[in-house]
Amino acid sequence: MSNQLRTILITGSTTGHGQALAERLAGPDTLLLLHGRDEQRAGEVRDRVRAAGGQAEVLLADLADLHEVDGLATAVLADFPRLDVLVNNAGIGSGPPGAPREQSADGLELRLAVNYLAGYHLNTRLLGRLQEADGRIVNVSSIGQHPIDFADPQLLVDYDGGRAYRQAKLAQILHTIDLAEQLTAAGSTVTVNALHPATLMPTGMVAEALLPTMSGVDEGATTTLALVSGAAGAGTGRFYNGLQEARADNQAYDPKAREQLRALSAELVRSVLG
Repeated sequence: MSNQLRTILITGSTTGHGQALAERLAGPDTLLLLHGRDEQRAGEVRDRVRAAGGQAEVLLADLADLHEVDGLATAVLADFPRLDVLVNNAGIGSGPPGAPREQSADGLELRLAVNYLAGYHLNTRLLGRLQEADGRIVNVSSIGQHPIDFADPQLLVDYDGGRAYRQAKLAQILHTIDLAEQLTAAGSTVTVNALHPATLMPTGMVAEALLPTMSGVDEGATTTLALVSGAAGAGTGRFYNGLQEARADNQAYDPKAREQLRALSAELVRSVLG
């Protein structure tokens, strides 16, 4: 595979917003690494990208299993000499109203594991490859945010699926700002930004939560594409609501909270992977 192709990894690219983004990015000069869990659906998206004149490869992994997340990163590093953009798009919603607390394959609160920790670990493992290409990290977050309770970050007490989802999405933004600050201090040109692509798109997570749709996946793909391409503006460590820079929950701007999340994230990864 030529290392001259702009290479973009999109997690959760087999349905909804991720699929729409992949199809919008299809082109002869771009290699799309399409992550998903279902081989058939991933293959169908790959075939559509190729039919549109693009190039694509499929990478399978369950992001609810940190060992599979680690294997995904290992496969990217082993098989693709270039990585320009990592889009952490995969996620799960709040679940049906009143649903009980769920755990990942590693015994972690499921929404924290999938919506935040998987992307955190991919960012960590793939950062060196992104630095070689002066690359970009785009974390697909949400305007639905809730401050993280560091005394009970996995919500062992008084669990609520909506809160679990919003905490994990805010964790993405804290990590975005924290990583951007570290990279800037080190003189790195890699940019890290987060965004809320669109409100209540017609995705599986919205349907499962019994919520009405308000925006289309094409709208979300348009806004995310702006960050992928750099058209949303210069800078790093920012949160966007659609195409407009916005302010996240106040906790995102608390250095102590970001330090706590950094320590918690490293501890959780160590507890699973050693």
